[in-house]
Amino acid sequence: MTADHVTDVMDGIVRFTFALPLGIDHVHCYALRGQDGAWTVVDTGLGVDDARERWQLALRRLDAPVERIVVTHFHPDHVGAAALLAALTGAPVLQGAIDYVQCVRTWGPERSSERLLAYMREHGLPDGEADTLRSENEALAGLVHYVRDPTPLEPGDRLDGWEVIHLPGHADGHLCLLRDGVLIAGDALLATISPNVGLYPEARPDPLADYLESLERIVGLAPSVAFAGHGETMTDPVARARELIAHHHERLERTREALADGPGTAYDVSLALFPGPLGPVLRRFALAETRAHLEYLVFRDELSRIAGDGLVRYRRP
Repeated sequence: MTADHVTDVMDGIVRFTFALPLGIDHVHCYALRGQDGAWTVVDTGLGVDDARERWQLALRRLDAPVERIVVTHFHPDHVGAAALLAALTGAPVLQGAIDYVQCVRTWGPERSSERLLAYMREHGLPDGEADTLRSENEALAGLVHYVRDPTPLEPGDRLDGWEVIHLPGHADGHLCLLRDGVLIAGDALLATISPNVGLYPEARPDPLADYLESLERIVGLAPSVAFAGHGETMTDPVARARELIAHHHERLERTREALADGPGTAYDVSLALFPGPLGPVLRRFALAETRAHLEYLVFRDELSRIAGDGLVRYRRP
């Protein structure tokens, strides 16, 4: 992982951009100056072999110590170097309770790739793709170094005037920070791509409904600027939130259309919604997002599930 850029994006806010060896090629982490001059770092990047050295280089741009590290959500490019950065700075890691439970379940010693693969197969993932996904998932787990028993962070908490906001959908426990119209958005809002909203085992049952509510909340909060975990800064977050609401309603319509000729698995529908050639990890994301759209429609009695032959299929009434 390399520190491609260290940028002062606003008075008292420094952005660190690290390259990623994933489907998305970078992640942004942020340092927020506190009232006493010390810094809060938000998100940590992926725990690749040279993460410690790259953070050492990046932190030279800060003129005071790091007093805390905030994790917006447990995805590997955000929590992956948390333990390394905590050891480097001596700062405590703060993480939401919901998010920490999922972090341990996904990346901890009792994680099970087989549980995820069984779930994906049940929804139509072919065996050949499942085998590749298993090896890639295990490799990714080796790049996640989270902190055990972090300091709990709850919605409504305040950190140097920043309010902790719960905006679920991309992750059940996704937390953002808001102060004076500035939103540190993590992956809750991205400028040019739609944050992945996927349904996974042992997660909240209707993540798309959660996400649409989060987008409506962003509209209501009306931040003037949003700094995201990937991509460009958003100078009109409200307009972007409205674009994403419209995007998901259009995708829901396409989901209905994909089942016009009869029942299909989530994998079948994902090929209609995401038709381009995708690698195993991206196809997993596509399948999980398709599941979120299908289940949203099931909860609203617009589709029904059919179970049989070890597969779950969906059909229109």
